[in-house]
Amino acid sequence: MASAPFNPDILVEQLQAVAQSSRFAVLRLLARYEPFGLGAGDIARLIAVPHNTLSTHLAQLESAGLVRSRKDGRRIVYAVDCAVTGSMLATLGQCLAPAGAQGPSMAIPALKEWQEGGPRYSVLVLCTHNSARSIMAEALINREGQGRIRAYSAGSRPRGVVDPEALRLLGSLGYETDGLHSKTWQAFAEAGATGMDFVITVCDAAAGEKCPNWPGHPLVAHWGIADPLEAGTSEAERREAFRNAYRQLSARVAAFVNLPIGEMSPERLRSELALIGRLEGATARALAPEPA
Repeated sequence: MASAPFNPDILVEQLQAVAQSSRFAVLRLLARYEPFGLGAGDIARLIAVPHNTLSTHLAQLESAGLVRSRKDGRRIVYAVDCAVTGSMLATLGQCLAPAGAQGPSMAIPALKEWQEGGPRYSVLVLCTHNSARSIMAEALINREGQGRIRAYSAGSRPRGVVDPEALRLLGSLGYETDGLHSKTWQAFAEAGATGMDFVITVCDAAAGEKCPNWPGHPLVAHWGIADPLEAGTSEAERREAFRNAYRQLSARVAAFVNLPIGEMSPERLRSELALIGRLEGATARALAPEPA
């Protein structure tokens, strides 16, 4: 079949669609959930944008052909169109015509959920004070884990209280916050404690501390991001810092929960966790090469 002629107007429309931070965040999020897709409510929550704003962004991405949708009961599920986005990148990068005419859109499968009798995994998220980053990561993993992955959080020197801005942001995005509290990591190292499959540090200080011997011999990873509590002095600056930290954690959690964990060797899992830790916003320690 002959290639369709290059149409610069289409390419410009596609580039305009992604040339905005929230729409770019939507496309990247959906790429991590490819091929399952996500509902608009989940997208809004995971990139922390208002629902009414998100509908405009989704409409522009769908008009440009980069995102497709289908009805699933009473909701609409959105997914990235990999063929179109791939063609856009190839055209932009190589100045070549698209590879070929697009076929019919593929169906968007349902997101995999934990099935009765299926494997479950436990994750312990650590931050020195267990008051902001680790709390947000705990909430994210428990929501996105779909019952397959259970997250806990703790700190080496816990403040004993969760930062109010972390609770405000999570509450505004629809998370249940009543059970979130700041606690010591020693409770997870005692005899009889729940064995963990993964231990993830989200602050450099916690990653540099000598940890207890965790039951279960978990895989350990470092996903260091900047502390939002140290950003700015005004309320607006603090809120923006928390929003950025949430988005960075959201990207990591989205990549993590969609790994085929049961099909991966420990070595490959360790490598994938390290790569996730190097996503945008990573601290210098998270970006450092793994020790040989």
